[in-house]
Amino acid sequence: MTTDTLTRLPVALSASNDPTPVEKAVTEGIAADFEPETFLWIAFRRPDGGARIWYSWTTGGAPLGDRIDQAALTARLDCSDWFWIGNRHLTKHTRGRITIDAYPLRPIQADVRGGVRAPETERDALRRLIDTAFAMSGRPRSEPTIDVGRWLGVGPGLLSGNS
Repeated sequence: MTTDTLTRLPVALSASNDPTPVEKAVTEGIAADFEPETFLWIAFRRPDGGARIWYSWTTGGAPLGDRIDQAALTARLDCSDWFWIGNRHLTKHTRGRITIDAYPLRPIQADVRGGVRAPETERDALRRLIDTAFAMSGRPRSEPTIDVGRWLGVGPGLLSGNS
């Protein structure tokens, strides 16, 4: 008769106010439920109205997301295009206080390669939103917004600020 022995000591759990380890474990579990090559934007809603955002990629998603971002930046796609293209393929999910936005990356890649762009009406709406935010903040603004900002990213390189 054989018996199993512990090859490492059990982890001692201690009380903590830091939600990071739990959120990381939940994020990994959520990612396991989605198809490969998917970018996940996961929001942990707090009782105080705030949220903590985690990004996750399923198998193959991180390198594909970085390639998409490089192509989008090369094509000079902007923030309006990011919203437009992303929303074409987005599925939303909830688990209690957790919301998950799932972006399948192959269709996004096809749109970027195919030259899909946001309509000018969408770009104008984003410009108005930016101008309104400036007005509400009390910050001086001498002229209306022309640039809506760069492509936000679907890969870890751009989203982490390393690109």
